[in-house]
Amino acid sequence: MRRVPVREPAELVPLREATGQKLWVDVQGLDDTATLERVARIFDIHPLALADAVNTPQRPKADTYGEQLVLVTQMVRPDAAAGMTVEQLTIVVGRDFVVTLQDLDYGDVLDPVRARLAAGKNALCARGSDYLAYAMVDTVVDGYYPVLEALGERLEAVETEVVGRPTPELLRAVQRIKRELLTLRRSLWPQRDALAALTRGDSTVVAAETRLYLRDCYDHAIQLIDVVETYRELATALTDAYISSLSNRLNEVMKVLTVISTVFMPLSFLASLYGMNFRHMPELETTWGYPALLGVMTVVAGGMLVWFRRKGWLGGP
Repeated sequence: MRRVPVREPAELVPLREATGQKLWVDVQGLDDTATLERVARIFDIHPLALADAVNTPQRPKADTYGEQLVLVTQMVRPDAAAGMTVEQLTIVVGRDFVVTLQDLDYGDVLDPVRARLAAGKNALCARGSDYLAYAMVDTVVDGYYPVLEALGERLEAVETEVVGRPTPELLRAVQRIKRELLTLRRSLWPQRDALAALTRGDSTVVAAETRLYLRDCYDHAIQLIDVVETYRELATALTDAYISSLSNRLNEVMKVLTVISTVFMPLSFLASLYGMNFRHMPELETTWGYPALLGVMTVVAGGMLVWFRRKGWLGGP
C-alpha cells in the first residue's frame, strides 16, 4: 500500500476501479459539503451515514447499510490547556475500501496506523479492509489510556491538598475533572455497545477472524469504563472530603470564637457592674478597688482558659 495525496474527488475514481487493491481514503475536514457528497457518490455511501459524519457530535454506534459498515467513534487526546480534546471519527468500511471522515487536521490518534501502513509488509497491508478498520478502532480505544492516566495524576495531586488546604480552586479542579470523566463515560459506554454488536457478528463486512481481534477492543473498552467509574467515585469522595474539611475548619473557627466570647462574658459582667453610676456602691471610694477588679478579671479569664485547655476545647487534648 502506498500513500497518494488527492486534491479532487475525481482522482479517486481510477483508484476505486483498480481491482485487487485495498483503498483507504482519509478525509480531513467536513466544511466542503459538495466534495463530501462527491466522495459519497464514488463509494456509494448512504446519505444517512454521511449526515451522521457531518452533523457532529453523534453518539458512537455501528450501523450496516447493505454491504457497508459505518462506525461512528470519538477520539480523545490529552491537551495541556483544556485537559483533553474530543473529536468524532466516522469509519465507512466496504469490501475493498475504508473511508474515514473527521473534522480536524492530521496529528491525531490514527498516526500510528498511518505509520504502519507507510512501513508496509505487515498485517495491515496483507489483510482486508475490515482488519484495517479494526486497527483504527483499536487505536482509538487505546487513545483513552493516556487521557485517563493524566486524569488519575490530577486526582492524586488534588487528593493530597484537599484535606490540608481546601481552597475554592481545588473544588473547581475537582468539578472540572468530573465533567471530563462524564464526557469519557458518555463516549465509552456506546462504543462498548457498538463493539459488542460487531463481536456478535451482526455485520457481514467483518470476518470471523477480525471479530476475534474486536473482542480484545471490547475488553479494553470494559477496562476503560471500570477506570472511569472508579475515578468518578474518587472525584465524588474528594468533593465530600472538601466539604468535610471546610466544615472542620469552620468548626475550629467557631470554637475559638466561642471560647473568646465565653471568656469575656464574666469580664463584661464585672465591668458593667462596676460601671453603674451609684454613689454608695462598695469599693468605689477605695484606692485598691480598680487594681483589685483587674486582678479578679485576670484570675477569672486565666482560670477559664486553663479549664478549656484541660477539656480539650482549646488547642487540642
